[in-house]
Amino acid sequence: MIFAEAMMPCLWLIPGLLVFSLAGAIEIQVPDDPVVALFGRDATLCCSFSPDANFSLDKLSLIWQLTDTKRLVHSFSGGQDQLADQGGGYVNRTALFYDQLPQGNVSLLLRRVQISDEGSFTCFVRVQDYSSAAVMLQVAASYSKPNLNLEPNKNLKPGDLVTVTCLTFRGYPEAIVLWQDGQGNNFTENVTTSQVANEEGLFDVQSVLRVVLEPTSTYSCLVRNPVLQEETQASVTITGQHLTFPAVALWVTIALAICLLGLLGALAYVCRKKIRQSCKEEEENAGMEDQDEDGEEPKTALQPLKSAENKEDNEQEIA
Repeated sequence: MIFAEAMMPCLWLIPGLLVFSLAGAIEIQVPDDPVVALFGRDATLCCSFSPDANFSLDKLSLIWQLTDTKRLVHSFSGGQDQLADQGGGYVNRTALFYDQLPQGNVSLLLRRVQISDEGSFTCFVRVQDYSSAAVMLQVAASYSKPNLNLEPNKNLKPGDLVTVTCLTFRGYPEAIVLWQDGQGNNFTENVTTSQVANEEGLFDVQSVLRVVLEPTSTYSCLVRNPVLQEETQASVTITGQHLTFPAVALWVTIALAICLLGLLGALAYVCRKKIRQSCKEEEENAGMEDQDEDGEEPKTALQPLKSAENKEDNEQEIA
């Protein structure tokens, strides 16, 4: 009963089992699809056979090993575990469903699954005859909800170049990252995505989108786990503000405008005065020309001086 919950994957996969056997050998049943295990959780590698009516555990020899390296994962024979040669990475992490061994259930319970566990495991069974089959283990981890950062993040206006950064952590395998606008259209250019594995083998993802800001723009970062078929996303809507003057700049502008208007007014007054004076002089000159045409001697400022000189000459002659 301790492993009843862990055995559920094997029970559900019975209709899709593959059967392996050799001539005169026992038949082994394993799942035809990879077993998907969540990182840090327990996983069950399903393997079973149909024992004879007179089957005894003393006759059973069971070995679980890595298919590629033949490294021992778990061994059972003589009615008990034989773990002296077990690989160091699997110590205290493996177990069998002991109460179900008499029914031919030789599945392996693998505790606290790690990224390094991903791969093929071979189930080798021997009673009187023997047979073996491989089970593929696929490890997966859900990505955290994306976090969006905007740079610059203030005083934005339409036409500015903005950088939107999407961050998500501790997922596996590598994510599929998509960027979309408010209408659901994908951005295919100006996107840079990097995925770096941490010490546990999980991926931290950083995806950067560079776009020219529109008056109102919505950007969505979608992170998809291809194994778990999970998708998580985050969105940000940016409203670009049209250029406005700060209060100080506005008052300075108003003061300069008033000064400019004052200068223009003064200039207009001086020009008008000059024009009036010029017109008056033209009128006076026109009047003098009319007198010359009538035969009269124009009066000038020199006439009084000439009269005084004549008077002095007359006085000298009389003397």
